[in-house]
Formats: sequence, C-alpha cells, structure tokens
Amino acid sequence: MTIPGGWVRGVSVAGLGAVFLTAITVQAAAIAQTWGTWYWVPGSVCAAAVCLTALLGLRRPLWPSVAGLGLAAAAIVATRVAGSDLPAEPSPAMTLGLAVLTGSVLRALAPVPATAITCAGPALIIAGPLATEPPSGLAAVTALDGLVWLAAVTAGLSLRVLDARTRAVAEQVRRDERLELARELHDVVAHHITGMVLQAQGAQVVARRNPEQVGEYLGELEAAGTDALASMRRVVGLLRGADGAAPTSPGPERLGALVERFQRQGPEVRLSIPAGDGEWPPEVTTTVYRVAQEALTNVLRHAPKARSVTVTVEQGAGSVAVEVADDGPAALARHPQRGGYGLIGMRERVEVLGGSLRAGPRPDRGWSVRAAVPVPTVPVPTVPVPTREPQ
Repeated sequence: MTIPGGWVRGVSVAGLGAVFLTAITVQAAAIAQTWGTWYWVPGSVCAAAVCLTALLGLRRPLWPSVAGLGLAAAAIVATRVAGSDLPAEPSPAMTLGLAVLTGSVLRALAPVPATAITCAGPALIIAGPLATEPPSGLAAVTALDGLVWLAAVTAGLSLRVLDARTRAVAEQVRRDERLELARELHDVVAHHITGMVLQAQGAQVVARRNPEQVGEYLGELEAAGTDALASMRRVVGLLRGADGAAPTSPGPERLGALVERFQRQGPEVRLSIPAGDGEWPPEVTTTVYRVAQEALTNVLRHAPKARSVTVTVEQGAGSVAVEVADDGPAALARHPQRGGYGLIGMRERVEVLGGSLRAGPRPDRGWSVRAAVPVPTVPVPTVPVPTREPQ
C-alpha cells in the first residue's frame, strides 16, 4: 500500500535518530579506549543534546538551530573550564547534529537567517582549537568537522534549489490551467455575443411585422448580455488569479469515448454516470472529463499491473463527484507527480470551481482519485453504462 506522508516523516526521523545513536556510540567507544573510562560521558551527553535539537528542527529549524549552536558553544566553554586535557573541538557526533541543522536551515529558512546560522558552524569548529592554551593547530577531528559541514552546506543548497524548481513548475502548471480555462471562457463569451447579435437581428424583423413581441426578444437579449458579462468577469478573475472565480467551458464531454480509448491500451474499465448528465453546467462537464482523463492516465503510468478500473460519477443535491479507482497491487508508494503535474492542474481547476480533489490509497489495495464540484441541481439516479464485456 502507499505509505502516508506522516508515516514517511516518522520513518525518516527514526532512521536519522538511529544514525545519531550509532555515531554517539562509536564516538563514546573510541574516546573510552584512547582517553579513559569516563571521558566519553560529557561528549556523549552534549552530542545527544545537539542531535535531539536536530531531530526537532527538521520541519521548523530556526529555534532548534539556535539552541543547537548554543549547546555546542556551551560544551566548548565547559570543556575549557573543566580541564585542558579534554578534547577542545566539537565531537564528530555533535558536528553531525549541527550538519543536519545546517542543511535544514539552508533548505527552509530565508536567506539572511540561513546564512547567519550556516556561518556559525565553522566558527564553532575553529573556536575549540583556538581556545586551548597554547592554541593548537588544525587537528584531524577539526578537519573532519569541516568536511561534514561542507557536505551539509552542499546538501542544503541542493535541496533548496530543488524545492524552488518544484514550486516553480507547480506554479507554471497552475498558471497554464488557468489560461486554459480562460480560453474556454473566451469561447463561451463568443457564443453568448453571437446569440445576442442574432437575437437583435430577429428583434428588428419582429419589430416590423409584430411589434408587440419585441419585448420578449429584448428580455432574451438582456439575459444573454448578463451571461456574457458574467463569463467575462470569470475570465478576468482567472487571469488575475482571483480565488472563487467560477469558470465555464463548452458543452458536455463524452466519458464513454474516453473510456473506450483507455481500454485499448489499459485494463477493463467500469463506467457509471448519472442519467441526466446533459443538464450539467458546461464547466462541470469539462472538469469531470478532465479529472477522469488525468486519473486514467496516471493508472497507465503508475499501476501497469492493475486489472480493472472503476469510473463513478455521482450527482447529489448540490454537487457532482467523479471517482477513479483501480485495483493495482500494493506498492511502497505511488507518486503521480513523477510523470508530470497533471493532478496539480486538476486540483487548481476543481478548487477554482469551489470544489475539492483527493488522491490517495484505497483501504484494501489500489489507488483512488476523487473530485467533488458544487453545482445547483437535483439528485439524479446513477445507472451503469456498459463499456466492454470482460474477456
């Protein structure tokens, strides 16, 4: 099955904690063999405290990083006060905790605090040897600490660049989806205006032959103009990125044809749709079609061993919902974004309409994508639509 995000974070924290514990244990054994029986205690305690702050700062690293740097500085000062025969530089395990904090702040924080905390790392690394009397030179442990810090900086900056690129691609997908909706709205507005022109021409003819019917034509002309203005406002709202703008699109899409095309290269599909889908607003029909199309595409990409897919469209008193569920075998994880950002665009389209989209694992096996779009309508019974006999 797919591992939820919370479980992934939990496993990551547990794995990092195991790495910290191993480093502290190896360090304690090495110090006990070279310095004496109890010399490992202060270094291990300080390293454990810094590593704990590193675990706490994986998601919000600002204050845990400040606390970790403070603990490391206090350990150096305490070492000098306790006696000059103890190691002066930060221990490798402590440096590992500081490295994780450094990578976290470089990835998540703003440039100014990230730079300040990052620069504090080498200052602590060289502060220990300089605090000895007389100051010692560059020790092997100090050089190792510096290499660990450089690795942390490289990893943090790489993750920061990767996150920035991911956000930029996702934003571009959302922008492209809004532009696509705006193009669809342009066609709707053109349709309304064409109807207004035809009604105006008809009113002129009626005015010459039957003047008492002109009022009816003018009323229809006013309604068409109101619809055109509303659609134009939606276009402007979408291009400006206004939330809550309800886009429209051309007439109903044919889910049956989509399913037939999918079955030529994929598993069997069972389609169930309401009986009166032709009465939906255009923006709802197009959204239902696009969500089903993207979900079926993801089945081909990420669940090649799925034997069957169910596409269900349900209409309630105030919404229309579409769900695409497959029975693909259990897997550690399924990431629809690997093959593209289609679901991001679909989520943008659905949320612009005031709806919601959810994608995740099913309780037993397989994957499910479900979108709900609000629409003022009455319940319509759902009937199964036969598509292809099982072979």
